[in-house]
Amino acid sequence: MSLHLSQAIFLFVTAVIGGTLNAVAGGGSFISFPALLFTGVPPVQANATNTVALWTGLTASGGAYLHQLNVPRRLFLPLLVTSIIGGLAGALLLLKTPQHTFLHLVPWLLLGATLLFIFGNRIRAIGGKSVATSELAHISWQAITLLSFLELLVGVYGGYFGGGIGIMTLGMLAAIGMRDIHAMNALRTMLGSVINGVAVLAFILARAVFWPQCAVMIVGALVGGWFGAHYSQRADPKKVRYVVIAVGFAMTAYFFVTVY
Repeated sequence: MSLHLSQAIFLFVTAVIGGTLNAVAGGGSFISFPALLFTGVPPVQANATNTVALWTGLTASGGAYLHQLNVPRRLFLPLLVTSIIGGLAGALLLLKTPQHTFLHLVPWLLLGATLLFIFGNRIRAIGGKSVATSELAHISWQAITLLSFLELLVGVYGGYFGGGIGIMTLGMLAAIGMRDIHAMNALRTMLGSVINGVAVLAFILARAVFWPQCAVMIVGALVGGWFGAHYSQRADPKKVRYVVIAVGFAMTAYFFVTVY
């Protein structure tokens, strides 16, 4: 499939915006994925191409967050393993299933994840004492098991479609008591990179990627990912939280209108 100059410019700009959103709050796919559809890329291939392109930007932005990743190993490793398993399962499912069927579930999943992030503090209060990031080393194995199962579901969703997994992960972390938005972003970015990285490998092996479009978007996603990661660390945590919520509702509304 040929790529015209106007389409290349359009995809580059949307990838910059998508990469920035992914680094700051998640949800970049809800701009870059439709952009690929608008340029005539078939839905399944558009999803695969978008995942490969934005994964590069997400990985690049992850480097800026590494010093914030102070999560204990007993929590991080189970989440890492379930991210790998879930991402691979979701990618294989996408390659076998018509995408439009799953798109009807996307608005509901995003709405639930956004509400979970908003009310995470109240959910945490019901469970008892708030948990600071430095106290996560003492989190119970029951809580780790539950989180790992939830991360497995996030991984399957992320490997299948990918849009909004940042919102879901942030909501899950808020529910266990994490309050430092920068530490949450570090873990969100790392897990998202793993989920999408496994999916990227599966899509490349299955030859489901449109490489001319992907190459243009990789450059844009790298620019957006670098800018977004550095900007978010200088931003007020409360404002970043509001951005997350706003993006979550905007993505939800967009897909309710588009799908239904």
